[in-house]
Amino acid sequence: MSAVVKPASVGAAKATDDHESAVCALLVARGRLKDNDLVRARRLHEEAPEGTLTALLARLGLVSERDLAEAWAERLDAPLLAIKDVPDMPPADLDISLRFLKQQHVVPVRSGEDDLALVVADPADPYPLHAVRLASGKAVSLCIGLRSEIDDLIERYYGQGRSAMGTIVENLDGSAAEEDDVEHLRDLASEAPVIRLVNLILQRAVEQRASDVHIEPFENRLKVRYRIDGVLHEVEAPPSSSTAAVISRVKIMAKLNIAERRLPQDGRIQLRVQGKELDLRVSTVPTSFGESVVMRILDRETVVFDFASLGFTGAFQDRFVEVLQRPHGILLVTGPTGSGKTTTLYTALSKINTPGVKIITVEDPVEYQLEGINQIQVKPQIGLDFANALRSIMRQDPDVIMIGEMRDLETCRIAIQSALTGHLVLSTLHTNSASGGVTRMLDMGVEDYLLGSTVNGILAQRLVRRLDPETAIPYEAPPEVVEQFELEKYTDERPIRLWKPGSSASNPTGYRGRRAIMEFLVMSDSLRRLVMQRADAGEIEKQARVEGMRTMYEDGIAKAVAGITTIEEVLRVTQEG
Repeated sequence: MSAVVKPASVGAAKATDDHESAVCALLVARGRLKDNDLVRARRLHEEAPEGTLTALLARLGLVSERDLAEAWAERLDAPLLAIKDVPDMPPADLDISLRFLKQQHVVPVRSGEDDLALVVADPADPYPLHAVRLASGKAVSLCIGLRSEIDDLIERYYGQGRSAMGTIVENLDGSAAEEDDVEHLRDLASEAPVIRLVNLILQRAVEQRASDVHIEPFENRLKVRYRIDGVLHEVEAPPSSSTAAVISRVKIMAKLNIAERRLPQDGRIQLRVQGKELDLRVSTVPTSFGESVVMRILDRETVVFDFASLGFTGAFQDRFVEVLQRPHGILLVTGPTGSGKTTTLYTALSKINTPGVKIITVEDPVEYQLEGINQIQVKPQIGLDFANALRSIMRQDPDVIMIGEMRDLETCRIAIQSALTGHLVLSTLHTNSASGGVTRMLDMGVEDYLLGSTVNGILAQRLVRRLDPETAIPYEAPPEVVEQFELEKYTDERPIRLWKPGSSASNPTGYRGRRAIMEFLVMSDSLRRLVMQRADAGEIEKQARVEGMRTMYEDGIAKAVAGITTIEEVLRVTQEG
């Protein structure tokens, strides 16, 4: 028997106003619902008391379906629907109107001789349970489900097997827009089905904790992929006939020119999805079969600028903060695109952001607004590039300057000049290791004596997927693994344990979120001498290790032994071993 249909008493199913109040309080306490949003929803509900308050919260997008379902399941001690545990076929001995199931967003998933399991989206409404009990003549046990998943299940059981996206697509205007017919394209993109389609793509991305949404046209299909915890996953996509309308809808939302399809464009969308305030950075580039769109999702509400949650461990954090609090010099963070460099810099700025410190940043783009920090967005098209912005802000009397990226020699020279005149400069570089940051700046043309006298430290990092602590499975490390990775160096525990990902209905991958693995090179006199001698990255790293630097690979293995990630993840991002 499936986990979905463990019976919950009918008494627990009779949700009262007390239950609703308790569920709302739980959502507020968990930070899933804002107090002022709850007050607004209560007022609307009093004015038009149709349906329940919690259903209204979900309908208004003030709270996500999953957060609401989990809160109800906890409050009523009722099982939460797991799609993978649902029987393939609906109960055969029931005669319940399909129209009723669709209107009430309920679906029976198991029927015994005397009892029936019913999945409901809104446990606060007792009517569906009473109606099903009367219609079936059986005791009804309650299960909680997400409204969208229940609707998909109804369609699978009793319809034509269409998903929510399939139902929307059915109502799309089938006429393909001509490439040059901009007005028709604009009209098509503004129609309700296309709007619902794009909203559904974004809603599912937020539900699955995606950091990026890729919409990619190919010859005979449109592909949609989500990047979840750093790994791309292909998901259900609209038909290729809707390509022009879907991409135009995104461009309209981002205030881009829908008539321009030959050049890349960048834009921004600010919207609210499932109770979350989101910033979407939108990038379009022309490809062989149309424009490819990538949306970077920045969740302003859930981002936490905290060293420990990034992956900084005790002694490592102390060393980094000590260098960060020096009054002048350059502190660099290096790594490839998408390795969390900007988040680390923002966390560093938050640490030193006090009323007595004037901080100015020059970024492309400004990803998160930080209270009390002056942030400048570069605009190369009007001549406001990094170098020009930096020259101007030197007259603004800053104490700390953050430069989004050291892109060219001119920017590097202004940063070095700023450090020499008593400013603390934070910035990023695209290199694979901390020691590689030194050689990269030398290659760009920075004089070795200036580099040696201004750089205080270089942090290199990568992101690895973090094991979900709820489902991670410990196992004893085999002797050959212990020997290969020298695991004895990282723990005194015997036998040595490692972890592997488990899985659950809500998280089939077994990973949740990401953590940084990092190395921190602190410039010393001996390292400065090597810089002056223009030593290569290998020599600089060797000396840094003699002075106590732990490499990214070693930091990753230590985190695998600590149960934060897996050895496979560390090898995936470091390509060592």
